[in-house]
Amino acid sequence: MPPSTTPRGRARAGLIFGDLWDFDPAPETADPKLKERYDLFIDGRFVRPRSGRYFDSINPANERKLADIALAGTADVDAAYAAAARAFRPWAATPGRERGKYLFRIARLLQDRAREFAVAETMDGGKPIRESRDFDVPMAAAHFFYHAGWADKLEYVAPGRAVAPLGVVGQVIPWNFPLLMLAWKLAPALAMGNCVVLKPAETTSITALKLAEILQDAGLPPGVANFVTGAGETGALVMGHPGAAKVAFTGSTEVGKAIMRQLAGTDRRMTMELGGKAANIVFDDAPIDQAVEGIVDGIFFNQGHVCCAGSRLLVHEPVADRVISKLKDRIRVLRVGDPLDKNTDLGAINSKAQLATIRRLVAAGVREGAVLFQPPCRLPERGFYFPPTLFTNVTQSHRIAREEIFGPVLAILTFRTVDEAIEKANNTPYGLSAGVWTDKGSRILRMSTELKAGVVWANTFNRFDPSSPFGGYKESGFGREGGRQGLLDYSRRA
Repeated sequence: MPPSTTPRGRARAGLIFGDLWDFDPAPETADPKLKERYDLFIDGRFVRPRSGRYFDSINPANERKLADIALAGTADVDAAYAAAARAFRPWAATPGRERGKYLFRIARLLQDRAREFAVAETMDGGKPIRESRDFDVPMAAAHFFYHAGWADKLEYVAPGRAVAPLGVVGQVIPWNFPLLMLAWKLAPALAMGNCVVLKPAETTSITALKLAEILQDAGLPPGVANFVTGAGETGALVMGHPGAAKVAFTGSTEVGKAIMRQLAGTDRRMTMELGGKAANIVFDDAPIDQAVEGIVDGIFFNQGHVCCAGSRLLVHEPVADRVISKLKDRIRVLRVGDPLDKNTDLGAINSKAQLATIRRLVAAGVREGAVLFQPPCRLPERGFYFPPTLFTNVTQSHRIAREEIFGPVLAILTFRTVDEAIEKANNTPYGLSAGVWTDKGSRILRMSTELKAGVVWANTFNRFDPSSPFGGYKESGFGREGGRQGLLDYSRRA
């Protein structure tokens, strides 16, 4: 075959043929400095689990083992809470200015090792390197910087009242943003003067344990932050431990409900950031090309592994055909593949179990009569991958419009009036986020008031800032993370 007729030959000739365009490979080469085995981090030291048991951390991009991760049991969780309890009084008595210095050090050390952490996050979780490099790691450092700045200004966090730390806080974080969710929870708790026992997700524990190395380098006093790893049983031990003054959980609504039932009748504080089924609403006067980019970012960012993903697209009927046509053209050129390649748009699904869940719900959408669209897509032979997917002819009764898929799957519905858009957007048990695309400021103000969502984005989607609170309504949880409101959730009246 002549070179000019091969995909690479056509690329060299400057011809574009949809997904046949070929790029030169550009894999990341930074050393993530992974260890063969990671132990628990308790009382400022790495310690072996009492049981001596470990489990495998798997790279979802190629199904290869990355490391052995310690499996914490009851005795380990007890030891972590005991260490945190010993550390609490001296840490709470440490002046805020000094606590802030530790957080500043953590932020700077994380910046110093940013590329290493980005590569480790991508290998452990499957997300594209450009997302880990440009969003996850910088935003995690930003949260430590932001809360470091609050640490000596806590008398201003609640005008008219003095605040004090709660004590020892139990925290469980999810697998979709392991490092960032850790920063969301750890930074405000420490800034307020609390101590922490935290469990990272089973499938993505590595960057939390690498951050423990940074805590040691920053000189954080022993016991102030403790990390125990394991599966759901370990998480239940952390959430239900009698030594916790407060628990903070990010994860599925189902597990959140189980935790609330477990703690019902206790005086323990709780914050829950749970599932979502966000509506992304496009009106006929919206900037269509900008909206299409926002739709793509809203559902395909991090392979759709986002609790606030815009997984339901509501399109005004006059522009529905135009929006859908442009959206199909746009996803035809998305590249699915090696997460360590800088050209990759969609990386690997986090786990084999999650891939099975996505496939099951997509099959339900087809079975119930929705129209499936997937662009031609060459998936790697090894690893857990799923192509970007659209469904049209979707109704409110379809499972794909009601259930959280947590994958790169978009359900598209239409509407005729503003009232219909609001009714359809709110017709869900969830209420974490929403997006509105329109040229009318008055319409944005009305929608932001009437949409039952913790965050409403206007002419953008998936925009975050440490100073802005984030959280949900209804079955998407309660409490806020980030901003002044997030700090208050880790405090009590002095």
